[in-house]
This record gives sequence, structure tokens and C-alpha cells, in this order.
Amino acid sequence: MKPITITDDNFQTEVINSNQPVLIDFWATWCGPCRMIAPIVEELASEYNGKVKIGKLDVDENQETSIRYGVRSIPTLLIFKDGKIKDTIIGAVPKSQIVQKLNSAL
Repeated sequence: MKPITITDDNFQTEVINSNQPVLIDFWATWCGPCRMIAPIVEELASEYNGKVKIGKLDVDENQETSIRYGVRSIPTLLIFKDGKIKDTIIGAVPKSQIVQKLNSAL
């Protein structure tokens, strides 16, 4: 399972209206730390398949959503549940820290 691509256009459908928790990785191609956590995000997409929706949002291409949620530094991971932000993780953090926050959202 690969993370899904989240955009300004599909954000409402894929994230706000989702019936399961959603983890969004706000990233950009030029961001070194984003590349460091990308493999972790891909692993989580497989491990949480069916339980949590995992997506990636390119901040350069989707500025509207990034601004709406106050994403100022990347990588930023936002965990949504029932259309609301449940948790925020900023920076390249260990997988264990992301897993802990994901599990508390389930």
C-alpha cells in the first residue's frame, strides 16, 4: 500500500469526510528531512492499511490547505479524526513516536 496523494481539491473528501483516522504528511521535494521520513510514512501506509488512511500533501502544489492548517515548517504530520486535527508532529521524528500518536487516534 502506498500513501494516497492529498490535494487542495480532494482534501474535503479524503480527509474531512473520512470515516477512519487520517495521517497527512505535509512535504516538499526540496525538503531533506521530508525525504528522511518518507520511507516511514510508506511503511505506515502498509501497516495501518484499513485502519488509518495515510496521505501525502505537497505544500508547494497545495498552498491553500497548508495555509488553512498553519503548516509553517515541514515535514509536518497531522492526524485527523472525525474531520478535526487530533495530533500534530513537526519534524523528522522516530517511527515509534508517530506510531504512538497514531495508536492513540484509533
